[in-house]
Amino acid sequence: MICLMKYVKTGLQVLVEDQKLAGSFGGNVALLAHNASVDADCIHAAYRFRELFGERFIKLFGPQHGFSTDAQDNMIETDHTIHPYFNIPVYSLYSETRIPTDTMLEGIDHLFVDLQDVGCRMYTYIYTLTHILEKCAEKEIQVIVLDRPNPLNGLQMEGNVLDMEFASFIGRHPIPVRHAMTIGEVARMHQAFWAESPTDLQVIPMQGWERQMYYEDTGLPWLLPSPNLSRVESALTFPGLVLFEGTQLSEGRGTTQPLEIVGHPAIEPYAFFANHLRKAFAKSNLEGCIIRPITFLPTFQKQADRVCGGFQVHVTDRRTYKPWRTGQFLLRELFHHLGQHFAWKEPPYEYDYTHMPIDIINGTDSLRHWVENRGDMATLDAFEQLEQYKADWEQVILY
Repeated sequence: MICLMKYVKTGLQVLVEDQKLAGSFGGNVALLAHNASVDADCIHAAYRFRELFGERFIKLFGPQHGFSTDAQDNMIETDHTIHPYFNIPVYSLYSETRIPTDTMLEGIDHLFVDLQDVGCRMYTYIYTLTHILEKCAEKEIQVIVLDRPNPLNGLQMEGNVLDMEFASFIGRHPIPVRHAMTIGEVARMHQAFWAESPTDLQVIPMQGWERQMYYEDTGLPWLLPSPNLSRVESALTFPGLVLFEGTQLSEGRGTTQPLEIVGHPAIEPYAFFANHLRKAFAKSNLEGCIIRPITFLPTFQKQADRVCGGFQVHVTDRRTYKPWRTGQFLLRELFHHLGQHFAWKEPPYEYDYTHMPIDIINGTDSLRHWVENRGDMATLDAFEQLEQYKADWEQVILY
């Protein structure tokens, strides 16, 4: 049964359809995958690997949120297990370790990576990949990345480049918030600019993908890559509303539209929208979205079981919408509106017990100061220093 019209072929689909290519991988294979690792018929990559490699398919790995993609939040680890159907180990790379151990890699000749990324610096799957590249270089294990689309397109870059003083597992390399790379291109950039020693890397490119495409343009089914991105619309708003993970405001976890909405019990959204936010938004020159006053009730996580007033970001034009700028704007306005009711989230965050969580998310403390000092939008734009990044990016892109 076909899920959707086939248009773009992912790296997994290319592998499945090319017997000669699949036959070029002798020896034992392993697969790093999650819920969204499916082909065009919605068949999971693990089934396809059993068909392609038989008993040589010996191990599975899962990233943050787990192979089953059911662990909700940061700092919620998943256990190692034996898969009940495939009867092979499933090793968690968001457990007591983020880096595969020697034992986990024992007996593997080829480690395939098939992860749907979200195209945002704060999304951890690309760092699981780069940890694998570094470890497999030591072990002389080939890494094969089955490429997938960047849902935010492969052209538009946005946001500040990470200050390495604030490096963490949600920001491991000096890239902007919207990095405009596929996960295969991230692997190539790692090898070109960040790796201490080369890995035997192969990227199996997509067919039919073009850099200007958003995910909706691909003809591929959207399956949640993490528990709170069940809608493709959430991927578009994620680079801005993920900032609110660094606050005590709800970013909608515990609702059906997480990372599309934000709020707090102390906000009366209709009055604030009418008296201030609507005018401030018009002056900001932000385009491509509408901000709508709402109330909502989170059922878990921050502000659980408390009615929140807040706002939903509706994207009206993907081409002109700037999620990072929109998120910073909303954070600034809500910080000053809430006053004593506003609180930054305190450490730890992603196992960093020193830096403020908002600074880890932003990859700098300067943006927090911009919010607190009510900086203007021209100053916000000046945080984007992308010339060197663009020059490096041009050397690694595949499409």
